[in-house]
Amino acid sequence: MDASPASQPPQGSPRQWPRAFRVLRAGWWRRGARTPSLALFIVVAAGLLGSLALIFTTLETEREQRNQATRTAEVIDSLNDMLVATVLGETGQRGYLITYDTRYLEPYQEGRTRYREAVSRLHKQLGPSLAAQQRDLVDRIERLGDAKWAELDDTVALIRQGEPIEARTRILSDEGQAAMSGLREAVYRLEAIERKRLEDASGNANAAEQRVLPLLLLLFLAIVAALGLGLWQVSRVAQAEAAAANAAAIAAARDRADLLARELNHRVKNLFAVVLAIVKMTGKSDPAAQATVDRISERIHALVTAHQVTQGAADRPEVDLADLIDKAIAPYRSDDGHCTLDGQSVILPAKLAMPLGLVLHELVTNAVKYGAWSQPEGTLSVRWRREDGHVVIDWEEHCRMPGAEPERTGFGSMLMQSSARQLGGAIEREFTAAGLVVRIDFPSA
Repeated sequence: MDASPASQPPQGSPRQWPRAFRVLRAGWWRRGARTPSLALFIVVAAGLLGSLALIFTTLETEREQRNQATRTAEVIDSLNDMLVATVLGETGQRGYLITYDTRYLEPYQEGRTRYREAVSRLHKQLGPSLAAQQRDLVDRIERLGDAKWAELDDTVALIRQGEPIEARTRILSDEGQAAMSGLREAVYRLEAIERKRLEDASGNANAAEQRVLPLLLLLFLAIVAALGLGLWQVSRVAQAEAAAANAAAIAAARDRADLLARELNHRVKNLFAVVLAIVKMTGKSDPAAQATVDRISERIHALVTAHQVTQGAADRPEVDLADLIDKAIAPYRSDDGHCTLDGQSVILPAKLAMPLGLVLHELVTNAVKYGAWSQPEGTLSVRWRREDGHVVIDWEEHCRMPGAEPERTGFGSMLMQSSARQLGGAIEREFTAAGLVVRIDFPSA
């Protein structure tokens, strides 16, 4: 007997609501979960663009500093050549006056030629766009130099005409001495202005270089935050799928979570690769900037390596503790940063790489911002050893510290506590006036 329409549950009846509601709710949650990830991805992309802009500005500033250094050296050389040429002409004039030997006119003529060439070079080197003070000094230098050479020409002409007494009278009038003294003074003042411009350009270049590393550190922190958000989203997706599906659905959710984590890690590596490629392309057209580009590239390579090591590797069942510590410190270590690493070979399971890597990253970041590497005289010492089935790491920073542990518990402290639980050990910190001492103690297996 066929069932009547009244015996079948109508579409949208209460017996069908729970499943439909769950499907709609799960779909909405998955779409909403993408929003924070997209926002953070946009922040990281903005950080990359900011890094590129700052790197370009740094290269441009250093190019200006090099151009100013070349200009200053050329201007000073031309000014000195003007003085040397004038002194050479005066020497020939005096020798001709005393001895009447025409051979003294050779250095005199050589000095006159060199003086004119130096004046011409000076005008080309300074260019038409000069400040009012520089323009006045150049006019004064040329006016006094011409006056001095006019005095030299007149005395030489008088000697040639057989009037040595008139020539001596002209020399003893101090007209030439006054012109020479004024010329030296104007030359020294113009040199001082050029040196000041070079000093300012060097200061700007140094300031631009000092801004690059902090921005790279902020970018690295943003990427770590992106990884943290990705892990949080993966965890929530796994929980939602576990509550809404059977064991097969849970396994599928875990696969999707692993895929998302690998995809996020892959995108982070791609972002680093894009930054590195653009840095190299930006400096390719300027061979003089290659040293700066190489230093920036080395920093980025170190950040990539530190990221890979602190995330662990699924295809490596074990990790070397010395390599983990060295890679975590490498991006922030500089030639003048005092750092001592000492310890025996300790092989750890790969599952300990991520929590231990996060702890090391937090410690070295704090050292750069607040601790040993934030002060010129600060030093860092890291030692590790095996002890009764445990691994003990002693992190010691020698620097000026407030002497008391901060009262507020920030994200870094909570991260270290969480990592200590994952390691199955303990992390103890002691703040003293002489610095910071951190002991990390956890089972080696």
